[in-house]
Amino acid sequence: MDQGGCRLNGGGGHSQGSEDNRPGMGSQSGMITLEDLESFSEDQLSDSGNGSLEEGETMEEDDDENQDRLLHYWQDVARGHRVEVPGDMAEPIQQLTSNNNGTHTRERVPFSLITRKEKCGDVHYEKRHYEKAYWACITVSEETYEQSICYGFMRIMRYICQQNATGNYLGMTLPIVTVVRTDETRRDLVRSVTVGYFLPERHQAQPPRPMDSDITIEEWSAAIIYSRAFTGPTNEVTIMSEIQAMAEALDTPDETVNDTFIIAGYTNPAHANRQNEIWFMEKN
Repeated sequence: MDQGGCRLNGGGGHSQGSEDNRPGMGSQSGMITLEDLESFSEDQLSDSGNGSLEEGETMEEDDDENQDRLLHYWQDVARGHRVEVPGDMAEPIQQLTSNNNGTHTRERVPFSLITRKEKCGDVHYEKRHYEKAYWACITVSEETYEQSICYGFMRIMRYICQQNATGNYLGMTLPIVTVVRTDETRRDLVRSVTVGYFLPERHQAQPPRPMDSDITIEEWSAAIIYSRAFTGPTNEVTIMSEIQAMAEALDTPDETVNDTFIIAGYTNPAHANRQNEIWFMEKN
């Protein structure tokens, strides 16, 4: 698998070494996760499989039945994007949802706001500073962008849930980001994308080693990010449109990296009003 690497700036990320080099460290909008997976209680399925339970209702079924229900729901959602969710995803899906239960908050990637460009009350973009931090990343190259983020995040999800050196649930963070790259003409996206998961604060000092050898723990350097919010689905067409819109909104677009961009997803990609951001990275 192509290991393109994650980065928050023009210089690329720094992969951690093996356990011999760093004690305890390893070498190593998906379409069906985020809000739905960790806050399933907010969007439960009815007995028919396509509705929702009213607030306060509970599902009277054993763990196996609930696990099957969750799996089948996500398999149905994913098929709409030509993605197959394998049966072994049933446990990670259930684990992410059960670990919420109203007790786990989603940790946000911290940043400092530098400035905000507004016009007529509308925010055109924000300029932010992100500190150096560790991210778990995987680079995939499927036929479509949607397939890449689906398959990439399913593997990240396994890492979050249990397939890590601790054997425990690590906790959900937002946004889940996807690093995309354009070709030389800046008209099309290249097929290889990188899905990134910010390690929760309690794991930043010593990130758990992934069991999946294709997942890398990378240290992303501190960076200046220009962020612009947008709603709706994320695919090749909408991403290229948002890249163009952001380039036009920036006062000094030449000061940003012009071939690598980040899509940040904050809400369930299956929702019609999905909350996203396009990130431009300031050059070093």
